Amino acid sequence: MGVQIVPSIIAAVARREFARALRFAPGPAADLPRRPSALPRLLYLHVPFCEQLCPYCSFNRVVFDPDLCRAYFDALRREIRLYAERGYDFGGIYVGGGTPTVLPDELAATLAVARAAFPIREISVETNPNHLTDGTLEILKEAGVNRLSVGVQSFQDGLLRQMERYAKYGSGEAIARRLGEIAGRFDTLNADMIFNFPTQTPEMLARDLAVIRSLGVDQVTWYPLMVSDSTRRKVSRTLGRVRYGREGRYYREIVGGLLPMYRHASAWCFSRRSSMIDEYIVDYEEYAGLGSGSIGYLDGTCYANTFRIPDYVAQVGRGELPVLAARVFTQRDRIRYDFMMQLFGLSLDIRALKAKYGPAVRRHLGFPLLAFGAAGGIRYRAPFVRLTPAGRYMWVILMREFFIAVNNFRDFCRDGDRPD
Repeated sequence: MGVQIVPSIIAAVARREFARALRFAPGPAADLPRRPSALPRLLYLHVPFCEQLCPYCSFNRVVFDPDLCRAYFDALRREIRLYAERGYDFGGIYVGGGTPTVLPDELAATLAVARAAFPIREISVETNPNHLTDGTLEILKEAGVNRLSVGVQSFQDGLLRQMERYAKYGSGEAIARRLGEIAGRFDTLNADMIFNFPTQTPEMLARDLAVIRSLGVDQVTWYPLMVSDSTRRKVSRTLGRVRYGREGRYYREIVGGLLPMYRHASAWCFSRRSSMIDEYIVDYEEYAGLGSGSIGYLDGTCYANTFRIPDYVAQVGRGELPVLAARVFTQRDRIRYDFMMQLFGLSLDIRALKAKYGPAVRRHLGFPLLAFGAAGGIRYRAPFVRLTPAGRYMWVILMREFFIAVNNFRDFCRDGDRPD
């Protein structure tokens, strides 16, 4: 009984806290700072176009239109220059979607603008299995891409059909074969997987684990299914009702099936070696969100760009940052955000956090540290707080609820002009 109560409590408290933190005030959006601090930052570029819209996805995405997409990439390059003019500096790039590789030549041109403007050391790009062609991969390699993340989700044909991915991306066997063929072409090849689909059985999960082990990809990111309020009905209709009660058991099966061949790089990311991990929020304290519907976090300000693509293109064309909504986090929110994100990467340096925020750390983290410690989720050995094996699943719950809250905020922005 207690095994189920603790995850339920964590989920309920996290849901309430994240809903509060992502509640944006009406009125003009806060402006982004013009003289940013010298923290390491990542440049997140969002490409919202997809050839096929998956029923469970809440990211800002639209059906691919070649002409609109080219106009969009031109606007994205203009937005990159706007950040350079404001004095921002970035060391890494993460390109997400949507499907960033729908027009690889436009993506390469956009990466070239960013590399000319900033001292970029690493570039990660998401893609789908049908884009793993020699031509596209060569363009990405020449553009400086170090890490390629392929949206697999599952190798089980029945699940792929339910996800409406089979017809577009092929069978699980074909996807696995192509992943094996491209091994070694990038510094890191990551397979994006999802667990706890309503119709997924333990046997299906075991077969997916066997395929991953046989392929030996550099890295695998295995997320729990995350359903926003707006996609819940469609997911129930196409996939079934999500059952969170078995999620922990599936997570433990994944961990047991990947270790020791893989090691934990974050709570849900597993790597065979020291490599670029899938979650840029672990390696970078702050990130700028560029592109329509993108979300960023800079100098304690969380903000979202406009979601309507024509509006985005027009605003950037006028030389304006296309910020739709922004919220300046309180000190409490900033401390707890750092606490959550750093422990998502498995460890937190309390000494460094106190150097950043001072005595407020004790005031705002005293109870969370006590509660997670009592629940067996963390261990403290000065100056580090580290997740225990049980704590890693607790953080999967926290991050699941965080991203659901972010997805709910995206849905709200899509439905209206500005959040209330």
